[in-house]
Amino acid sequence: MRIKARPIVEGRAEGEALISKNPISFYGGVDPKTGVVREKGHPLEGVSIAGKILAFPYGKGSTVGSYIILALAKNNVAPKAIINLESEPIIIVGCILANVPLVDKPEKNIFDIIKNGDYVRIIAKKDNAYILISRGNTREELSGTR
Repeated sequence: MRIKARPIVEGRAEGEALISKNPISFYGGVDPKTGVVREKGHPLEGVSIAGKILAFPYGKGSTVGSYIILALAKNNVAPKAIINLESEPIIIVGCILANVPLVDKPEKNIFDIIKNGDYVRIIAKKDNAYILISRGNTREELSGTR
């Protein structure tokens, strides 16, 4: 399946999807050394975002969150890419600093389509972006989409 989105930070990434229907606060909510979500009561509490295609509606919290995203990248525990319903400045700046591909405003509700463990490829170019999805942790359905 292919879903159009708005490109925010250009790049390409692919990997296993990690989904949260709840917003994420990177400052205080994610350990910058391990990439593990530590916000009490968050659905992803105790889960690592490292190397995942991370999808969540929007960011929340302090502007320091941008620097936490950068620290995640410096510690090699950042997500490979981020998908938001609507990105806000904290996430945008963090992804720019960390060079993490970022897309938002997908044309379809990604929470109805992408499930944890699905194999996802993000292609974000200056003028367009696509989210490509394969059920389960497999690349088979994405062949020929590079």
